[in-house]
Amino acid sequence: MTERILIAYSTIDGHTLHICERLAHVLQALGAKTVIKNIDQEPPQALDGYDRVVIGASIRYGHHRPNVAAFIAQHLAALQSRPSAFFSVNVVARKPNKNTPQTNPYARKFLQSIDWQPPLAAVFAGRLDYPRYGFVDRQMIRLIMLITHGPTDTTRSFEFTDWAQVDAFAHALCALPSSSS
Repeated sequence: MTERILIAYSTIDGHTLHICERLAHVLQALGAKTVIKNIDQEPPQALDGYDRVVIGASIRYGHHRPNVAAFIAQHLAALQSRPSAFFSVNVVARKPNKNTPQTNPYARKFLQSIDWQPPLAAVFAGRLDYPRYGFVDRQMIRLIMLITHGPTDTTRSFEFTDWAQVDAFAHALCALPSSSS
């Protein structure tokens, strides 16, 4: 029987969706049926139809959106009853010492603030898309990048995602023991 995997996500600029699409592609190649849902627009009301669940969320200015924690709280029992995973997307993860759930301050803080402890968690470096940001966000993010020694050329986009890491995460999700094991 083919496993059904829900990939639920929250994104601010759209890059988390790209990561979800890559995960879905790899999972489908491994034989799973995937469904991607944006919890900002159409949160699933129940997780009963899914064998595994992945939740992905981006951060902006150091925080995940509040609806991510609310979604997790609403579906806590379902998440705990099946193989599940979480990933955070942020630009801080571009630094080698900030790219795991244990070393990334935003992922660590978020995971400590919720009741769910996913059996699999990851942090993926995101993308800066300066030309797409409004004036205030562009200047604020540029200032943060200046302070943290990141790219400050506001005429360009910078992608930091390690796609091999995303692929490995998909394989690790499939390797989690099923709840019926």
